[in-house]
Amino acid sequence: MRQETDNLVRMDDLVDFGEVLPEVNAMLQRGVALYRRDRAAADLAFRAALELRPDALPTYLCLYKIHTYQGNLDESLAIARAGLAEAARQAGIDPDWTAWRRGDIASNVNGPGHFALYTLKALAFIHLRRNEKARAQRCLDKIAELGAMETVGGSVIAALAAGVD
Repeated sequence: MRQETDNLVRMDDLVDFGEVLPEVNAMLQRGVALYRRDRAAADLAFRAALELRPDALPTYLCLYKIHTYQGNLDESLAIARAGLAEAARQAGIDPDWTAWRRGDIASNVNGPGHFALYTLKALAFIHLRRNEKARAQRCLDKIAELGAMETVGGSVIAALAAGVD
């Protein structure tokens, strides 16, 4: 066990954020630990990680997820768009996801291209929560066109979209 803020965090409770700097990982773990009891402090921890390393993709994921969960959909949309842009930059693909073509994105599931696709799925979900079904469907259609529905869990969001009037 290790000390994390004022609480003990078991090692098996830690989230695997992949290859990030130890300082960024510590901030992200702190944010995760804080989220259930102090959402504002969790947000600050994640934003500190983003400020330290704006190229650390897991930080965008943490931020857009917590804001989506809290219903801060404008904020989650902005963060997801920023994360998508950073992932596209790192993957060497067009920042405009509508221009992506099959074969543009490397199939490495731990790479920035996969993160870009995963974040496009998140954008579909955020658009659904914002009652923007047509925008959500465009994201889902692109994921399907790229053959990535199953690799990023897009079929789950597609099923949700099918049930939205």
